[in-house]
Amino acid sequence: MSTQVEQLEAAIKAALERAFKAGSLSGQIPATIKLERPKDRDHGDYATSIALQLAKPAGKNPRDVAQIICDLLAGTDGISQVDIAGPGFINITLNRADQAELVTTILKATKDFGKGKALAGVRINLEFISANPTGPLHLGHTRWAAVGDSLGRVLSAAGADVKREFYINDRGNQMDLFGASVEAAALGNPIPEDGYQGAYISDLAKEVVASNASMTSLPEGERHQAFREAAYALQLKDQQRVLDTFGTHFDVWFSERSLHDQGAVEHGLEKLRKQGHVFEEEGAIWLRTTDFGDDKDRVLTKSDGSLTYFSSDTAYYINKRERGFDICIYMLGADHHGYVGRLKAIAACAGDDPEYNIHVLIGQLVKIMEGGEEVKLSKRAGTIITLEELVEKVGVDAARYTLIRYPVDTPMVMDIDILKRNTNENPVYYVQYAHARIAAVLRNADELKIPVDLAAFDSSQLVHDRENELLGALAEFPRVVQSAAELRQPHRVARYLEELAGTYHGFYADCRVLPMGEENPSPLHTARLLLCASTKQVIKNGLDLLGVSAPERM
Repeated sequence: MSTQVEQLEAAIKAALERAFKAGSLSGQIPATIKLERPKDRDHGDYATSIALQLAKPAGKNPRDVAQIICDLLAGTDGISQVDIAGPGFINITLNRADQAELVTTILKATKDFGKGKALAGVRINLEFISANPTGPLHLGHTRWAAVGDSLGRVLSAAGADVKREFYINDRGNQMDLFGASVEAAALGNPIPEDGYQGAYISDLAKEVVASNASMTSLPEGERHQAFREAAYALQLKDQQRVLDTFGTHFDVWFSERSLHDQGAVEHGLEKLRKQGHVFEEEGAIWLRTTDFGDDKDRVLTKSDGSLTYFSSDTAYYINKRERGFDICIYMLGADHHGYVGRLKAIAACAGDDPEYNIHVLIGQLVKIMEGGEEVKLSKRAGTIITLEELVEKVGVDAARYTLIRYPVDTPMVMDIDILKRNTNENPVYYVQYAHARIAAVLRNADELKIPVDLAAFDSSQLVHDRENELLGALAEFPRVVQSAAELRQPHRVARYLEELAGTYHGFYADCRVLPMGEENPSPLHTARLLLCASTKQVIKNGLDLLGVSAPERM
């Protein structure tokens, strides 16, 4: 079912085709017609700058081009008025009753309203939370746990086939130090100076010994390995448990070790060699990433034969592409800016298009404030605050919503005190309250036996400016979802919901929804109730994309 914006875009394209066929315009019809919602409702429901875009190739004044388009749009079904403004902008006012039919569209589509096909057929690997299984997930992981999960939902809503992937950094010296730390705690020995600290190490040690008391009696080398593997399994399981309670789920848990154990590193090296970008120098094997914009070439194998971490990066990317993914999205922490160039260079060295096949998002730091002071320490991990502790403080909904509503490339501050308040300054409460308020209105209508049924809907009743404003806001939802997916910016959904909630509250203040006193229910009451129901559905759909609940009561 096409959206109102798609129908309007199609009408403008049809008008342009007629103009080109008649010879009144020349040039080329653009693939998309950009439509915007004017802030001033006196300027119509939608505005387009298409006339300015076509003026130069047509060899005409923009206002003359606009006039040709306006004349052809006049009389189009659903359009009540077309005006020219300024240097050649076209303002379009929709027929109020036709615009109100959006209510029918939403309530028939229900949970599918907002979904589209912009990314249909595109297979996307979405990797977020690349973490060591050596401790609890911290605040940096928490931001990606929320944003990454929401981005996956938004991409799916735009039609993409998305696989969410957790990359387990389970190889290297940090794993040995982790195992040694747990082993030392179990044996009552001091934790190694460069080992892992925090109460969770002692907890893990007790759990390991409880599951296999004989482990402490193993020969030293065997004991090291046994403690490392047992602690790894327990810590990974705990990370999975915490993410599950946070509403973040992965399709694939990918082990770095598996790249090496299954020959993927050697396979990747051979593929890159065939592409002609591998060279040897001073006994080491290098990838010539400078050919594709990296600041320096990268070592794959050191002169002593040991593999670098970069060799895992190259193998992992090639592995993803060979699993059939068209686009690989990496979501990395604030200290990984240097990875953008090298990852794109890997894609280019592999023969791919680095502007299409790979996309790297860098997330900035999160600061938590409570009682006017920054919260830095974790009771359990001994370092920065963990995902689990944040959820304990504010709940899953508030944590997820707040982390998602900011662009990931900007640092953010979470004020615990605000997130605990049930006031409008708490954004998640503001949006959820709008949903619950509508639910209450619909319950009241049911008690009054007022039909909230599309069979009784008369779209011509919705002519008030506030109703028109709310309908216009609802019509924008599919475009918001599409842009959030294409730009990899799920925060757009959160900000849209806040604006929609504000628009609804304005409508509710100025438009009586339920009859007063002994007043009999009218077709207007029914129409407004159905408008409320469609708003409720869109808010729920938006919150679902954020992984946030839509409560019926608050």
